[in-house]
Amino acid sequence: MKTRIGILGLGGVGGYFGGLLAKAYKSIDNVEIIFIARGETQKAITESGLKIVTDETETVVFPDLVSNNPEEIGILDYLICATKTYDIEESLTSLKDCVKAETVFLPLYNGVDAQERIKKIFPKNEVLQGCVYIVSMIFSPGTIRKIGFYEKVFFGSKTTPFAVLEELHIIFEKAKIESYLVENIEETVWEKFIFISALASATSYLNQNIGQILSNSESKVTYIELLHEIEDVARAKGLKLPHDIVAQSVVKLEKSPKEATSSMHRDLLAGKNTEVISLTQFVVNEGKKYGLKTPLYEKIAAILMK
Repeated sequence: MKTRIGILGLGGVGGYFGGLLAKAYKSIDNVEIIFIARGETQKAITESGLKIVTDETETVVFPDLVSNNPEEIGILDYLICATKTYDIEESLTSLKDCVKAETVFLPLYNGVDAQERIKKIFPKNEVLQGCVYIVSMIFSPGTIRKIGFYEKVFFGSKTTPFAVLEELHIIFEKAKIESYLVENIEETVWEKFIFISALASATSYLNQNIGQILSNSESKVTYIELLHEIEDVARAKGLKLPHDIVAQSVVKLEKSPKEATSSMHRDLLAGKNTEVISLTQFVVNEGKKYGLKTPLYEKIAAILMK
């Protein structure tokens, strides 16, 4: 029996890690990698493969199938979800015919509410929690550009049988994906969210990349103030985070490529839809649930949502 893995969303995250899976399992019969794509992306990968460009290498990979047609895709054992957060419901609802009772979902979105949202659509399925650390983006349809050395995947679940989690972990390891099966996954996901939410909000609001924020004292203060506000929200939720989570997040920023920025900032500059509801307004909404004020988040959300 083949293990069939669908990759939904071939942007910086899905394209890069999906590409590593496709490369590793192209000639292995018991694992099948399906890229779920449409439009120019589907056309480019079908004709020329998916190109992954890093600082040192260029690789072209071909999955077993590239399709947006549920009849062609068939039933999936695992579905790795990496679209934008605003596409969660529409993209997954269109794939209902590809999901069986045993299908396991691994969401790798920027936000922290994906598990809950997927469960509303597929209440009987196992939905893991996960996050990634990587700086990568679409260079052109069918081409992913990765910058720097970060490329870690963290995932886990409090309810999913360990054998299912271990199977996925082994699949990742054989594809040379640096992955970690984490027991306290909710805290791990929130640690990433604290970093990326503040970064997305700051870069988009200030219209600056990472290097510009770090070199400008006022901009850096803005980023740190956002970190403190979201830390307060996370602690109000009862999450057990490192006592120095703000300092750790600043160190992560300092280790990031200076020319890089957030995907939300890139989308904003390109005039595209952004993830401001999931990355900025979500913090405001969660703060209100716990009677917390998040004045800087509120100010930025109001500006970016105009």
